[in-house]
Amino acid sequence: MFRIPKLVLIPMIVACALFMENMDSTVIATSLPTIARDLGENPIALKLALTSYLLSLAIFIPISGWMADRFGARTVFRTAIWVFMGGSMLCAFSNSLLGFVAARFVQGMGGAMMVPVGRLVVLRSATKEELVRALSYLTIPALVGPVIGPPLGGFISTYFHWRWIFFINIPISIIGIVMAGIHIENLKEAQTPPLDIPGFMLSAVSLSLLMMGLATFGRHLLPTPISVLCVVIGAILLAGYVFQARRTEHPLLNLDLFRIPSFNAGVTGGFFFRIGIGAIPFLLPLMLQLGFGLNSFESGMLTCASAIGAIFMKTIAAKILQRYGFRSVLVTNTVLVTASLAVIGLFTRTTPAMVIISILLLGGCFRSLQFTSLNALSYADIDKPVMSQATSMASVVQQLAAGMGITVGALALQGSNWFQGHAQIVAGDFPPAFLFVSLVSLSSLFWLNRLAKDAGAEISGHQSEG
Repeated sequence: MFRIPKLVLIPMIVACALFMENMDSTVIATSLPTIARDLGENPIALKLALTSYLLSLAIFIPISGWMADRFGARTVFRTAIWVFMGGSMLCAFSNSLLGFVAARFVQGMGGAMMVPVGRLVVLRSATKEELVRALSYLTIPALVGPVIGPPLGGFISTYFHWRWIFFINIPISIIGIVMAGIHIENLKEAQTPPLDIPGFMLSAVSLSLLMMGLATFGRHLLPTPISVLCVVIGAILLAGYVFQARRTEHPLLNLDLFRIPSFNAGVTGGFFFRIGIGAIPFLLPLMLQLGFGLNSFESGMLTCASAIGAIFMKTIAAKILQRYGFRSVLVTNTVLVTASLAVIGLFTRTTPAMVIISILLLGGCFRSLQFTSLNALSYADIDKPVMSQATSMASVVQQLAAGMGITVGALALQGSNWFQGHAQIVAGDFPPAFLFVSLVSLSSLFWLNRLAKDAGAEISGHQSEG
């Protein structure tokens, strides 16, 4: 009887949960006008549903590592899926704006635990030699979800009913809960330090304000001064958290992790890399639809090419890292990724579809390799006792990068539009915007280029010559 290896099975169980969570947000973003019409609300008001989800992530991601250590990774992961499924059902049955926003907050509670704890499950179930292969499966949700989400959301809202967007999460959740119960061990720490309550309060408020400010800036959800104020106050409170954490024996988010060169490069360098890449789901559909006149379905079909490239790359990422090592792969691939990102801005109405598909497919390959490499490098030198703290920290930084990506992309597009004096967004506004975000991603080389040649060798299996 054929049995799926544990190295493949556990990452795939986690990846399905992460894919569900990742895709859900992009599906909803596409369907908000339809949902608003059905609830009798202004579509702009429904954007609060996206913001409430981000606020929930900001509050509960930092505590996820402590929860996993205290109650066990499997227990928390399965509970997170239950909460996410419950939030999905509440969304599906919502008949008012207040109910829908509250349901999305509940969904965010589940999502906040699923992402870092799911990654922790994989990290604890794989040896260092197996880590690259295991983590390669977890890059797929981040790359495929934003691509499949928009056309799927439009299709469901157009031909069925928007409530089915949430109902489809139920069977996936049940399968995930059952499979996790059978195949995932409930690993936890023998002794868990007391919860850092002051740190939790500071991180919750500061990250909530930061994410809310970033999520609403330039999108007409809040007046621009209010969005800026949220970012400023959030940054000040986050600095207050840093001050408090330095004086706490067991801080909620362990800042000492950044003293580890591989973690610092993977998380800090990854932050700037992800900002540029995070602008793609915002800029690319707008260029194809507003700039080139394609409809949402045509746009979605073209952007699916990057998902295909991502899936292909996961099969060979481990071999590439073994052959060349983390430093060479990350430095070279950063240049390739940013070049492919800048080239997207050169597309025109007359660019053949096959050329667009080819560039997006290659870009998907490069981004998949980069995400796999950054994720693996971040945990290369992390000891098991602090692995949960590392996953919490990395997840917080990645969420901030995602919010920054959309904001930076929007500002770059608006700046290009203003500088060129166009009354409306036109195709000519996109090349400078894509160039700018590609340079933001390229800035990650400042951290990646400082890596030792043998950085993460135990994980990659790379043997330095000489």
